[in-house]
Amino acid sequence: MSVKGRIHSFETCGTVDGPGIRFIVFMQGCLMRCQYCHNRDTWDLHDGKEVTVEEIMKDATSYRHFMKASGGGVTASGGEAMLQPEFVRDFFRAAQAEGIHTCLDTNGYIRKHTDVVDEVLDAADLVMLDIKQMDDSIHQNLVGVPNKRVLDFAHYLHKRGQKTWIRYVVVPGYTDDEKSAHLLGDFIKDMDNIEKVELLPYHQLGEHKWEAMGFEYQLTGVNPPPKETMENIKNIIASYGHKVMY
Repeated sequence: MSVKGRIHSFETCGTVDGPGIRFIVFMQGCLMRCQYCHNRDTWDLHDGKEVTVEEIMKDATSYRHFMKASGGGVTASGGEAMLQPEFVRDFFRAAQAEGIHTCLDTNGYIRKHTDVVDEVLDAADLVMLDIKQMDDSIHQNLVGVPNKRVLDFAHYLHKRGQKTWIRYVVVPGYTDDEKSAHLLGDFIKDMDNIEKVELLPYHQLGEHKWEAMGFEYQLTGVNPPPKETMENIKNIIASYGHKVMY
């Protein structure tokens, strides 16, 4: 019997969630409560649309030519994809059987390490791991949960030799300071499985979703970081030996 998953939506020609042109599946549900979340409508674990792997693969394979020609593939994002690991595992296995590259976009907040976690990682050609903030007190204020599970997962990816990109959102007042950048650079400096670090400048594109859903957006008035800040963060993290881009 095919494993069913609950998804929020999918994007057919994404270019920012992994290499090349990608078919991105946004899974429903998330346990983090990021103040800057631009997908506020993905939090509810029971919302969204139920689909089978076969159904999503039918859509994905229709874009096979564009994905392969660009060095792209499929990405499981969210929400948080690892809340539905059985579906992601089977989706990735089906994609790989078609010769399609697979990418897991995750916040790394893995509640319990089970065999299925390894099965997902075995079927993932690339992992994009969001590290929100190294300082746990700031992390809890910004996203609502401690960062221990995330950092443990980062160590595990290194232990496995899993090809990984680190993503770091630069939020003024929370993650744009030099100390936070040094903490991240020092944490990943010996992780030779990391291909690069992607800096993502905070934006306000999700504010309207919060308002439309009747929630108060926590970062009203916070503006995107200036280029000078992005360059400074980039140079600090790069000084620890990793390629950094934004």
